[in-house]
Order: sequence, then structure tokens, then C-alpha cells
Amino acid sequence: MAGDERFRRPAEHEELLNALTAKDGPFRAMVDALMFAAALGCRKGRREPFDKPGDGIRLALMEGRQYGDVLIDVIAAAEVRDDPKILGDDRLSERIKIFEEYANGGLLYIQGIINESGSRDLTAIISNLVMDALVAPPKQEDTVSELIQIAQLDW
Repeated sequence: MAGDERFRRPAEHEELLNALTAKDGPFRAMVDALMFAAALGCRKGRREPFDKPGDGIRLALMEGRQYGDVLIDVIAAAEVRDDPKILGDDRLSERIKIFEEYANGGLLYIQGIINESGSRDLTAIISNLVMDALVAPPKQEDTVSELIQIAQLDW
């Protein structure tokens, strides 16, 4: 991944992202909240495009996170199963867009939970989402072995 590349965050979720990364929030940094949101969006099948971006975040920040440097690639490989060339260096911008849209979908999902429950306890909401993912059986396309097979396709 290139250090000067950036990924966008959806402007409509700035307030939620700020709350998720506040001093008492569940995440230490914006990039962590977006990584979680992208994984959640992918798990829930919620890829949501957006037009109005907030400030960009340097892609290099992903490299400092455990598995952050592969998250964008794994999500893209899972999304574009029939095209292993999605992992090519020349397709980074396409992988970033997929990541951004799944992050937006995850944020929309979290906001929906907040709206429905009326709860502002974001740590409890995130904890419940994690517990649900650990307890609920994964859908077939969510299995780790399948994602690894997709990522290892020889292109």
C-alpha cells in the first residue's frame, strides 16, 4: 500500500465517528472505528456508496494496525470473487472504494441501532455487535477458509 494514498470517510457520519473515538468511546482512533465499521458492513452485506466525504485518512495508518494492511484486500477479494486481479497494485483505488462503502454501510448499521434503541452507550453497542458476531454462526461467505482461498488465488 502506498503511504500517500488516502481513504475517505462519509461526512454524514462525522458525529458518530467522533463519538466512537471520544475519550470514553470504544475506539482509540478514527481508523480503528472505520476498520470495525467496514468489517461490520461486510458481515451484514451493507455496501453503501456515499457522495460527500469527510477528511481523508492516510492509508499508511492501516499498516500500523494488526491486520489493518490486509483488511482492505480481504474485503475486496470477498466482494469481487471472480476477479483475483482485484488484488493487483493497479486496482488499489477500487479496493479502497469497496472498503469505504462497506465502512459507510457499517456506520449506517450502527446508527440504526442507536436510533432504534435510543441508547447512546456506544461501548455497549459495539460490545454487543462483537458478541453477536462471535455467537452467531457465520454465513458461508464469511468463513475464514473461504476468504483465505480467495486471497491466495494465483493471478
